[in-house]
Amino acid sequence: MSDDASLAQRPEGFRRVTQLLAERGHAHAPRWLDVAARTSQEAADALGIALGQIAKSVIFRRRADDVAVLVVTSGDRRVDEKKVAALVGPVGRADADFVKARTGYSIGGVSPIGHASPCVTLIDRELFRFAEVWAAAGHPNGVFALSPQALEQLTAAPVADVVQVSP
Repeated sequence: MSDDASLAQRPEGFRRVTQLLAERGHAHAPRWLDVAARTSQEAADALGIALGQIAKSVIFRRRADDVAVLVVTSGDRRVDEKKVAALVGPVGRADADFVKARTGYSIGGVSPIGHASPCVTLIDRELFRFAEVWAAAGHPNGVFALSPQALEQLTAAPVADVVQVSP
């Protein structure tokens, strides 16, 4: 979206991600979808791509210090909490208020960048099955395209095995 007037009318989280991506020289501006994509399946359907190409953001609460732990995982995978805990310490579920307070985004629109407070971030290695993935851009209607390598670079997060074994 290049029209500044249109961007000004978008929600704050979407504007923040758009600005951050522009500042970092990211090649693809976020896209505003006509429908909300609160789930990976909704996003994949709206974009006409494979479910696994959705880089979904899953937030946990680290028990030791109440820090948000963001796991950016492939949309067709489930996070293995034990694997995450082995890397960052014991974690628990995060409710909507915790997610909003720590990231600045509502569930369904949590971007992998531009958080309200520092998060511990992990990237699921399963995303590297794809040349292009799509992540939330600060709002359930906002998404942006990038390669898994660009995601790794933008977040400065380690790539790890953080998902359950597929059947």
